Amino acid sequence: MIRADPGPGVADGVPRVLPGADPAAIREAAALLRAGGLVAFPTETVYGLGADALDPAAVARIFAAKERPSFDPLIVHLADAADLADHADPADAADPRVARLASRFWPGPLTRVLRKRDHVPGIVTAGLPTVGLRVPDHPVARALIRAAGVPVAAPSANRFGRVSPTRASHVVRGLGSRVRLVLDGGPCRVGVESTVVLLADGRAALLRPGGVAKEAIEAEIGPLEVPAPGAPGSAALAPGGSGVHYAPGAHLEIVDPFEPAAAHRLRAGPGERLGLLAMSAAGAEAARAAGGPFVAQHVLAADGDPVIIAARLFEALHDLDAAGLDRIVAQPVSTVGIGRAVMDRLRRAALDA
Repeated sequence: MIRADPGPGVADGVPRVLPGADPAAIREAAALLRAGGLVAFPTETVYGLGADALDPAAVARIFAAKERPSFDPLIVHLADAADLADHADPADAADPRVARLASRFWPGPLTRVLRKRDHVPGIVTAGLPTVGLRVPDHPVARALIRAAGVPVAAPSANRFGRVSPTRASHVVRGLGSRVRLVLDGGPCRVGVESTVVLLADGRAALLRPGGVAKEAIEAEIGPLEVPAPGAPGSAALAPGGSGVHYAPGAHLEIVDPFEPAAAHRLRAGPGERLGLLAMSAAGAEAARAAGGPFVAQHVLAADGDPVIIAARLFEALHDLDAAGLDRIVAQPVSTVGIGRAVMDRLRRAALDA
């Protein structure tokens, strides 16, 4: 784990929260980034903890603030698609699939992993020859990057392995004085992190499911390799691809309430504070009929709409986490479309089981 001096990235007390729509707040945050400090800011996926991607000392402060291991690479956020060529290997940048995906999905929740240019610091890429690049689809994020005049390395603005933040209040609660300034852009629209696709040296592989469906990407560039879970090197290439991730404080289990054999897992034990994360109203009804009592419960989408489920997933986990639960039972969803990303997050949140 990297340890860094606090520098301008960390201040005493609670962080200042400023409205992201305020041009003065953007200017202040941009100046802090240029000075080597940390700024939390909204994207359409989750809130990011940003630093100047070309300043190794500033990037080290991200790892220190998050308690993130140095083997986990970071995504570099750009203001415009045209900036990709400044940081990616020319051969990879010239791959026609790169331009096709940029035209279709940028700005948006898609990260491309390409071979990097030499000036991108090794601390950003965990020593790998590749770098993850994306253009976020949030006006506050893009205004900040433009005003700073530097690419911004930014993982999610939370402690390593914990639930990703989708509101400014989640950042404040999770990081506290580890970040000086938070730009508040309201709740995140997509709610799960970006899809990560490797397009280096002619390959095309899905490294992490996310806000853009695998099927939509394949419709543009053809089939993607999907490395098996735990395949050598696949997790290392993807930001946020390591082990337990997205986990609330309570033990999380994935339980299908429509499976009679799983009913015992839906019941609270003696003195146990049990929470329910249902994907639909029907799922909640089935869980209540088979188990409980539930101290706290969330129904993410009454009709089971996977887009709404993804947008509300992390916020519901934050709320359940605040209820002081011992265990959370979560209903699974289909892995079609963005449901693949939802199940990826739930499975990794449950890995401490």
